[in-house]
Amino acid sequence: MLDVRRLHVLRAVVTSGSITAAAAHLGYTPSAVSQQMAALEKQAGTALLERVGRGVRPTAAGSLLTEHAALIGAAVARAESALADLRAGRTGSLSVRYFATAGSTLVAPALAWLRTEHPGVRVDLGLTDPRDPVREVARGDADLAVVIRTRGLVGDGFRLVHLLDDPYAAVLPLGHPLAGEDVIGLHELSGERWVGSEPPGPCLEPVLEACAAAGFSPGFVIQSEDYATAQGFVAAGLGIGLMPGLGLRARHPGVVVRPVRDPEPVRVISAAARESATGQPALRGLLAALREAATAGPWGGTRTRTAAAPD
Repeated sequence: MLDVRRLHVLRAVVTSGSITAAAAHLGYTPSAVSQQMAALEKQAGTALLERVGRGVRPTAAGSLLTEHAALIGAAVARAESALADLRAGRTGSLSVRYFATAGSTLVAPALAWLRTEHPGVRVDLGLTDPRDPVREVARGDADLAVVIRTRGLVGDGFRLVHLLDDPYAAVLPLGHPLAGEDVIGLHELSGERWVGSEPPGPCLEPVLEACAAAGFSPGFVIQSEDYATAQGFVAAGLGIGLMPGLGLRARHPGVVVRPVRDPEPVRVISAAARESATGQPALRGLLAALREAATAGPWGGTRTRTAAAPD
């Protein structure tokens, strides 16, 4: 196999026309250049240079390899430039996953920032797998996923960065006896018919755990996995519900939303970032933009950590 560094030396010799001139250009001694050429000729299995007066000129094989050395040099220069662009965040790609209600509220404004600051970075978007939301990040198929954090959400290959504490509020039909209260004790909803708005999993767990702490289990009479539809059922007087702030951005005119206490259910929203990708400027910037979107939103959640700090 031909040595690329020796090809570079050959090109310098042919371009300058002498061993001595090439040595001066490269910062080598003439003896070192001669040794490099002898080794390259041995690798090539044929003579590459011939003497002409006080200089040298390439043989047919030498001319051939010099042409390829120029191509290799140009390719290396392009590779170095592309690498510099990637390191600076001017190019590259990010694979991002998210759950539905985080899409328009957190991911969309963060991606708008990314498009402005890193226009050359391509983004692959997709929904998380609700059964295992960090699976793609953990195995390196995605760079970042916006997830609901649960006690079992652990694994190798990624770090969790806190974005938002998203509290649940009581959603009541107009005219409900508790609709005039500023704050509702969760135990006051124990005897109600309930409209479910969460599928089994991390979004339902805070509701069930809070109700258990308040001394009851919610009696679901209708199940909907869509917040707009669930609000419609509540507005029709079919039951009450607990829904998170991100799910209540668009409110049905027939419902009243009130905070609950003792306890207040909260779902913790985090970004799971692939550990090996956190050095990329585009990913670091996207994390910061997600934190900014979490802070700026009108849904009443709280943000407590800095963008750079992993949980």
